[in-house]
Amino acid sequence: MQYKKEKDFAIKLRKEGFSYSEILKKIPVAKSTLSLWLRSVNLSKKQNQRLTEKKILAQKRGAKARKNIRISQTQDIFNKTKNDLGEILKDGLWLAGIMLYWAEGAKQKENNPSSPIRFSNMDDKMIRLFVEWSKNYLGIKKEDITYDLYIHESGNMEKSLNYWTNRLGCRESNIRVYLKRSKLKTNRKNIGENYYGVIRINIKKSSALNRKISSWASHLCSHWGIV
Repeated sequence: MQYKKEKDFAIKLRKEGFSYSEILKKIPVAKSTLSLWLRSVNLSKKQNQRLTEKKILAQKRGAKARKNIRISQTQDIFNKTKNDLGEILKDGLWLAGIMLYWAEGAKQKENNPSSPIRFSNMDDKMIRLFVEWSKNYLGIKKEDITYDLYIHESGNMEKSLNYWTNRLGCRESNIRVYLKRSKLKTNRKNIGENYYGVIRINIKKSSALNRKISSWASHLCSHWGIV
């Protein structure tokens, strides 16, 4: 009898436009059991609209909560990195890496606030310097790094892959290749025997580290009176 009462109550709530998660909070049964009870319940347009609106509101609440957490974490990183300023100014390589990323790295923006560390260039020394810098100053491990090779169709892909695997000391499987369509007539100078494409460094799960680099750059600007 109790089981039937719970089923009838669940059906009543569903017809009133309650979601599965809302019903489960009131009736503690397995979700599979609830699905079985409600499979024949057809909702009206108004009821479906209510569920859709509730889903959208829940998504907005979740997005706002995540944003607040991100803002708090970013502020915490900013406050802590201020203590690094004295050491950065005495360490030329540390300083060089920050400036290098500020110039060539992917920045976090309003429409992409959780961008990981990405660094692109066609100069192999610059690429290798940033890799070593990331290991020394960010604690990045070799297995956390992948590479993307962007090369024009007119380029020699096999030759370029061989070039970059030798320079980077990695396997071909660590480099994803993206072909760029070549124009018949072009004013590009990066062609010919010494053209090996552009390499992009990707560091896994590095959104917080990206904010750390940005904070270092901000503290340096303040130190130099650039506000």
